[in-house]
Amino acid sequence: MRDIAYLKLLAREYPTIQSASTEIINLTAIRGLPKGTEYFFSDLHGEHEAFIHLLRSSSGIIREKIKETFGYVIPEDEQDELANLIYYPKRTLNQLAQSDSDHNNDDWKRITIYRLVQLCKQVSSKYTRSKVRKKLPPDFAYVIDELLHVDYNADNKKVYYSEIVQTIIDIGSADQFICVLCELIQNLTIDNLHIIGDIFDRGPRADLILNELMNFHDVDIQWGNHDISWMGAATGNLACMCNVLRIAISYNSFDVLEDGYGINLRPLSMFAASAYRDDPCTRFKPHILDQNIYDVVDPGLVAKMHKAITVIQFKVEGQIIKRHPEYGLNHRCLLEHVDFDKGTVEVDGKTYPMLDMKFPTIDPKDPLKLTEQEAELLQTLKMSFRHSGLLHKHIKFLYSHGSMYKCCNNNLLYHGCIPLKKDGSFDDIVFYGIPYSGKALMDFVDQMVQSAYFLPESNPDKGVASDFMWYLWCGAKSPLFGKEKMTTFEHYFIEDKATHKEAMNPYYQLSEKEDCCRKILKEFGLSPEEGHIINGHVPVKLKDGETPVKAGGKLFVIDGGLSKAYQSKTGIAGYTLIFNSHHLALAEHMPFCPGKKNTPKVRSWRR
Repeated sequence: MRDIAYLKLLAREYPTIQSASTEIINLTAIRGLPKGTEYFFSDLHGEHEAFIHLLRSSSGIIREKIKETFGYVIPEDEQDELANLIYYPKRTLNQLAQSDSDHNNDDWKRITIYRLVQLCKQVSSKYTRSKVRKKLPPDFAYVIDELLHVDYNADNKKVYYSEIVQTIIDIGSADQFICVLCELIQNLTIDNLHIIGDIFDRGPRADLILNELMNFHDVDIQWGNHDISWMGAATGNLACMCNVLRIAISYNSFDVLEDGYGINLRPLSMFAASAYRDDPCTRFKPHILDQNIYDVVDPGLVAKMHKAITVIQFKVEGQIIKRHPEYGLNHRCLLEHVDFDKGTVEVDGKTYPMLDMKFPTIDPKDPLKLTEQEAELLQTLKMSFRHSGLLHKHIKFLYSHGSMYKCCNNNLLYHGCIPLKKDGSFDDIVFYGIPYSGKALMDFVDQMVQSAYFLPESNPDKGVASDFMWYLWCGAKSPLFGKEKMTTFEHYFIEDKATHKEAMNPYYQLSEKEDCCRKILKEFGLSPEEGHIINGHVPVKLKDGETPVKAGGKLFVIDGGLSKAYQSKTGIAGYTLIFNSHHLALAEHMPFCPGKKNTPKVRSWRR
């Protein structure tokens, strides 16, 4: 009966034997074509300039295609110029129009159109004509389709083809046509785009990355812990909201908050300036990796804002811990372990001196209680998050195109880990008396994340799911966090660096063994022999001899440090994993420098 239902659905689209036969022929033939090229990126962390360059350049593959097509015809400098035109067509053409260069006359435009058409042919050769037509821009679809199938040996059409190009130039449409061809090349080079988590935090403009992704033709996202934190903030979770504000302020990322999402930070700045007016907040000075363009804030005030939102975060996190003893995090409610008379704190049974004891808003008798001003401030900030149209547009995109994991072409994609016990068995989370582990855990988490945002406010389960979003950020068994504890408090207030360490889940050692990866692949219904695991989350320290390829080629860890905050540790600036019909290849990137070649180093692993 199940097959009958499917056949009835198919019969609506293919009502005759002839129509069904035609589609069978078409699909069988398509199987003979090379697969489309998939690109995998992880841990973008708001680095919009670097990521958008990688996206537009296809991580250097477009430059390689130019060399393959014109390597023996045009010199290197012209190949570089053509590549830069394809990456940034409008900007390049505007620069040429304002210069005295010979690169903007009719001959240059004719030659450039010819070269772009040749490159379009090259990158579209693995697709059916039907698929290419669907990607053509409507205004020039007919013209491009004709030029892509030029036969210069056909004497009857030589004049026809040359007249097409000449007319484009004569009517003043050459610049627009060149831009369209450049964007088509970008579009054709990447067939599918996979983002393995952590679009947000540390870098300056995650909002611009999401704008770019929303315009991409075929993209999926596996949520990272930083994404979940922003998604949690959008559900109304106060701890997640404080967390995203704390991280953004600590990295001086005011542009993404105020210019990007319209979050009004004036109430926070006024509160911080008043509450901490006599406190220099030395330990809360921001990491200035990028300069704000639109919202320049005095570093002294930034430090006060940073401390103010941090203290509030520890309070509301403690309140969540008290509401949910099942999280097993009572020992992490560290404000309750501070001795305010002695200036010490107890962590895991040991006592340490506090580096800072200036807490004008904390009542030592009830350290988790918000002051009236803090509570009012949180409600004001919550309303700002709730009414940010662009933020919710982006969050809904993360939901519609995202999930905890994805199985695609025998690859298993997820951001963090599959929690394991030391003996290699799957660890579980017990919720309402039901244990979840392995694939079932990932499916359960996915459902909770959906509930946190989409359940109506009146549903009591919404608050439970929203609190769980915070657990996913820092819980010991969270597949997105994958560490024993989050030591944010220790980093701020304890000098002993031994307390700063965050022990990793056994997954991160065990997954380097091929047998473990085979077990995980089998758990998700993939071939242990042919499948691969692709994840990010933990930066690969290439300069220390670490490798992104582990477990005999079963595991690819592609967090290479696109974020400037990690590049001193990793020695590079991120990876792109490229998967085509021939091989898996890793492109290693050096720190992005606008205006320079930024050519990646590509290494291949045969399937």
